[in-house]
Amino acid sequence: MRIRTSIKAIISQNEHILFIRKQDQNGFYYLLPGGGQEHGESMKDAIIRECKEEVMVDVEVGEVCFVRDYISRNHEFADYENDFHQVEIMFNCCIKGNQKPQNGSNPDQGQLGVDWIAVDQMQNFRIYPKELKRFLQENQSKGKIYLGDVN
Repeated sequence: MRIRTSIKAIISQNEHILFIRKQDQNGFYYLLPGGGQEHGESMKDAIIRECKEEVMVDVEVGEVCFVRDYISRNHEFADYENDFHQVEIMFNCCIKGNQKPQNGSNPDQGQLGVDWIAVDQMQNFRIYPKELKRFLQENQSKGKIYLGDVN
């Protein structure tokens, strides 16, 4: 099994972070916009494409903020995806101009919408990766970039 590389956007505005909203049997949950990097595509190009497809905005890509391993067998979804390994690279991004995020032309499977969530209210939402809440609330984790194999 190959390791999948996924590029994610941390889009912040006025102390809020932009998430895509999905739903399962336990209710709503939230993920950062982004997705798989295609062969021959730079990380920057991947995040620009994914943001356009999922949240219908053009972004300016900043620096890498976090890197995370996700090895499914070690986490709560092991029963559903027990042989999945993804490396996620999360970039700070900002929206160009006055565009309003919305479901894009090629949203994630099961994507219901997009929502801005206040950083100080993230504990009230089911956000993945879960550890992201803590790191974002600690002001970008004070220099820590590699989050490890977290869910």
